[in-house]
Amino acid sequence: MRVYVAGNIAVDETWSIHELPQKGASIHGAKISQDIGGKGANQAIVISRCGIETKLISATGSDINGQWIRDRMQREKLTLNPQDGISEHSDTSIIFTSHDGDNAIITTLAAADALTLDIILAHLTDASAGDILLQQGNFSVEKTRALFSWAKNQGLTTVFNPSPVNPDFADLWPLVDIAVVNQHEAELLQPAGVATLVITQGAAGAELITHSQRHFCPATPVQAVDSTGAGDTFLAVMLASALLRGVAPDALALKHASAAAAITVSRTGTLNAFPTEHELSALLAGGL
Repeated sequence: MRVYVAGNIAVDETWSIHELPQKGASIHGAKISQDIGGKGANQAIVISRCGIETKLISATGSDINGQWIRDRMQREKLTLNPQDGISEHSDTSIIFTSHDGDNAIITTLAAADALTLDIILAHLTDASAGDILLQQGNFSVEKTRALFSWAKNQGLTTVFNPSPVNPDFADLWPLVDIAVVNQHEAELLQPAGVATLVITQGAAGAELITHSQRHFCPATPVQAVDSTGAGDTFLAVMLASALLRGVAPDALALKHASAAAAITVSRTGTLNAFPTEHELSALLAGGL
């Protein structure tokens, strides 16, 4: 069983500011880190650190940032494809973190947009029934739909985290087996009929909704330092917990995910804030 993550990868620049700016405001800030980021990469890294065979299909540029990304990703226990850079600039995310732990993010998509359907499918040829295809909201609706349609026809389980959100993603729910959305995305996209739906509610916790049950899991208490990547950590560990136990996402998967997300928000940065392989192994071994 393998997880294929088709999504974006970026260079994350994190800037510390006093508070998020109002429209038209000019503010001072300080650059505090540069790291690997992008929702596709974030989720793939954490899933692989949980001990799941993971393949990330994501575009990097032929520029210096692309080479830096590829060098850094060699330290992770996952496969990054394509292995060569494309002609576009590597994608970048600029993350503003305020003193109260809130954040705002600006992300470019030129490299992700240049990753064509044919390129992605060429790196899915070894996928088989029972494998997982995970996507986020960084591709067009058409590309996202085509990939999920292909995956369903091949017997793969489809997982969707529609962030950044696009209202037209609401048409894709018949192709989705597991959906993870925040409250705003749930209200906008109305993911009715999805077999397994998880609605995250920030510091409050998360709710699991299936055809037979509803379960709310409170967030693990923690002093938040930087919330960047918390949602990606939550999704990745929830999915990994369920896969490692051979079940659909359940109450224990949400507990594992909440505990892992608490580790992420207690640290600054993106990749450097994620739980380590050792931390995740210990966490997933427990029933909490």
